[in-house]
Amino acid sequence: MIPTYRRIGHKGADAIVTGNTADSFDAAAEHGVDMIELDVLRVKEGKLVVAHDHHDAMRRKPMDLTEALDLFLAAPLEEIEIDCDLKLAGREAELAGALSGRGLVDRAMVSTMEIESIIKLRKLEPELRLGWTYPKTRRDWTRYGWAGPALKAALSAMRRRFPATLRKRAPKLEINAVWVYHRIITPRLLAAAREIGVEVMAWTVDDVERIRDLVAMGVDGICSNDPRLFELAERRLEPTAK
Repeated sequence: MIPTYRRIGHKGADAIVTGNTADSFDAAAEHGVDMIELDVLRVKEGKLVVAHDHHDAMRRKPMDLTEALDLFLAAPLEEIEIDCDLKLAGREAELAGALSGRGLVDRAMVSTMEIESIIKLRKLEPELRLGWTYPKTRRDWTRYGWAGPALKAALSAMRRRFPATLRKRAPKLEINAVWVYHRIITPRLLAAAREIGVEVMAWTVDDVERIRDLVAMGVDGICSNDPRLFELAERRLEPTAK
């Protein structure tokens, strides 16, 4: 039996259709995701839009957050959960209000690297599920070959230290989940999370074998740019018929 976990589409289905768009959300739904992660960014004009960073927001016309959330009120997204990945601190009340005003609090989570945002959101909307994204970084260091040795050492240190850090900080932050870079996740981390009642979501995993390993390990959710990989990974987890 395949362990239960959330299939999470990163930006929708960014490997199939450009992410953080209505078409990408629809593609993710077509491929059976349980949750869609969308990026929430505060731009210079002060409004909240659905974009990964300011470069992303400048190269195209991103949806306003309200426009994106309205999509989840109708087919094919009306039963899919939402994770709003808050990229920058600020406008937490606007984000919480947008979710609450549409009756989406029960289907939504807000994840962020920003501790101050987690604290504010817990006060603003006590029923909203919150996730702490770890580690805090603004750059994908795996793209830089020269960073390889330092990155390997840093990841090794985080694998050792983060279980204890999570045990200490999560109860104070009152988080429901921790969104962890998948190369940091270990059985020790999962054990620590279980002790304190926190879900573990893995990001961002675009490798079938790693998805399979994480599912077998018992993570609560896996975020991928390509939701087609979930079915492929699950086929390999199915017991062979005798």
